[in-house]
Amino acid sequence: MSETPEENIDLNPGQPEVTSREATEEDKLTKKVEATYDASSITVLEGLEAVRKRPGMYVGDNGKKGLHQMFREALDNGVDEAMAGHADQIDVILYTDGSISVEDNGRGIPVGIHEKEGISALTVVMTKLHAGGKFGDGGGYKVSGGLHGVGISCTNALSEWMVTTVTQKGEIHQQRFEAGVPVTSVEVIGKSKKHGTKQHWKPDPTALTTVEHDPTIIRRRLKELAYLNPKVTFTLEIQGSEEAKETFFFERGIVQLVEDVNDAETVIHKPIYFHRVREDMELEVSLQYNTGFHTNILAYCNNIHQPDGGTHVSGFGQALTRVINSYARKMNLLKEKDRNFTADDVAEGVTAVISLKIQNPSYNSQDKVKLVTPEVQGATNSLVGDGLSTYLEENPAVGKRIVEKAQLAQQAREAARKAAEAVKRSSAMEAFGLPGKLSDCVSRNPAECELFLVEGDSAGGTVKQARDRMTQALLPLRGKILNVERARIDKALDNEEIKSLIAALGAGVDIHTSRATDVDGEQPADEKQSEHFNIEKLRYHKIIIMTDADVDGEHIRTLLLTFFYRYMKPLITHGNLYFAQPPLFVIRAGKDERFYAMDEEERDNIVRELKKKNYTITRFKGLGEMNAEELEETTMNSESRRLIKVGYEKEFDSDVEQMFMRLMGDKVEPRRDFIMSHAKEAEDLDWHY
Repeated sequence: MSETPEENIDLNPGQPEVTSREATEEDKLTKKVEATYDASSITVLEGLEAVRKRPGMYVGDNGKKGLHQMFREALDNGVDEAMAGHADQIDVILYTDGSISVEDNGRGIPVGIHEKEGISALTVVMTKLHAGGKFGDGGGYKVSGGLHGVGISCTNALSEWMVTTVTQKGEIHQQRFEAGVPVTSVEVIGKSKKHGTKQHWKPDPTALTTVEHDPTIIRRRLKELAYLNPKVTFTLEIQGSEEAKETFFFERGIVQLVEDVNDAETVIHKPIYFHRVREDMELEVSLQYNTGFHTNILAYCNNIHQPDGGTHVSGFGQALTRVINSYARKMNLLKEKDRNFTADDVAEGVTAVISLKIQNPSYNSQDKVKLVTPEVQGATNSLVGDGLSTYLEENPAVGKRIVEKAQLAQQAREAARKAAEAVKRSSAMEAFGLPGKLSDCVSRNPAECELFLVEGDSAGGTVKQARDRMTQALLPLRGKILNVERARIDKALDNEEIKSLIAALGAGVDIHTSRATDVDGEQPADEKQSEHFNIEKLRYHKIIIMTDADVDGEHIRTLLLTFFYRYMKPLITHGNLYFAQPPLFVIRAGKDERFYAMDEEERDNIVRELKKKNYTITRFKGLGEMNAEELEETTMNSESRRLIKVGYEKEFDSDVEQMFMRLMGDKVEPRRDFIMSHAKEAEDLDWHY
């Protein structure tokens, strides 16, 4: 999270249980492509002219996102070589001068003369937009994630310098570029029996607003790719760092990813895995149910993550619902009078990874966050249905546990539906007797209204005196609210503090379990308008969590954040949720001068500025220690306060999901491991202030 002004994974239950036919090497779309890959394989569609002027059009933006998209473009080319069966090693190095390199042991970019362009194919690939081995019908790639030659030329254009080294046919070829322009020809600089491509570049600070790579983002992507490509080894070396060179290799692929995601949960069976091939489609699925209440589906197409899901996820969800209902009926676990399970019922507690490989996928946007290839839905439905049906037939004990979990989910969701409807029928002031708890504001214009959520002990006279009664409302919370990560929604809606909060906000509550992607064939879960939640009815457009800066206050803030993420996620995605930032110190100098500091560093800077003046320093232990004037000036006045806006990037939704599972789940060990591993980077948890 980044501060903004107001305006603005080891459970290892053993080898996975496998069903369905294993795809043979002849089946796989990612089998080795034996067709010729040379200069004639490169197709050129257009030039590079506008990349430096408008980088956002090509890599997303000219900041952190664009910088790392440049890295991904180079990385994707190596991964595509691996998917084509020609590479099994990809090495990434971060250098002390700010440059970065990606090296693979694939075939190497062709260096021969391109017939149409009359120059080396290497130069064409590096300097022409939409030039690469994936556009024509030649022997470049059968399946690819990136578009080789599109992105790498953008990486080149936005680099201060870039050096491309290709080793093939016993020779080492190299060419240097500056700002995307060749400054040398393709030169032979040595001999070698190896093969592959190395891209080494330094991002250009005149084209980008930031040129400092984030090792966390790079590490995350390498690890993700290692799960999806179990025959490929990825390494990360950070020069000048005390950290050792890291190696990412997962022999069991997506099964290990499912296990790692579920490492903070109590699981009810070993991971299910199947691998099927149909015509021009290859599908891997691994899934495992845990005793939790949330759904986590990670969907990939050609190694690219779709946080918004799409037709492969829709097909998976339809198959899951159909097969479990059919199995429950067949085994007489659902009686004739019983209603069928819904997609939400069967999805509760499931962790799944879907890895699809197809030719020519279609997405809803250039950033590929949702797959829209229509034929994928039916094919995935059929493939998953066949595999899961076979598995349940062969493992009736697991099938029974899954059905029983769906039955509990169905019962809880029905109870939650009734409770949510009760909230919906009642007005915010009538529902739970709020006049005694809620100190409302005068204005009825939600756009200017704020609701402060405060600890009960801190909601006394000073907070009420400090607020602007016209636009600022106050809701005291007595004690800690329920940890919804460990409770079903029906239990959450039975909690008095949560009921008060829902009623005060006026928008209802989403009783459908929060999930990373949708499972019923509609729009992404965080964009779907729940029948029990309507953000347009939100009574306050700023919800501000204001707690003491101690352990209890942090715990309350985390519990509230968990609730909002799970059951009122649109408040986060629409930018309605904030944290108040009361100061930690007040420095008084003379009779009238007061200075406030948020931390020790700011305090020390203020003291240095005061030089030899007499001063006193007071540390606030809680909101109750401030008088109304101090509280108003530092924490509540919109002109002088500091607020932290809560949000997250959709790209990292699965990481946020795992963070809540680890930090707020039942198991102690994953929570301790998470805290220990992130202690030095507590401000870089994918949440953005």
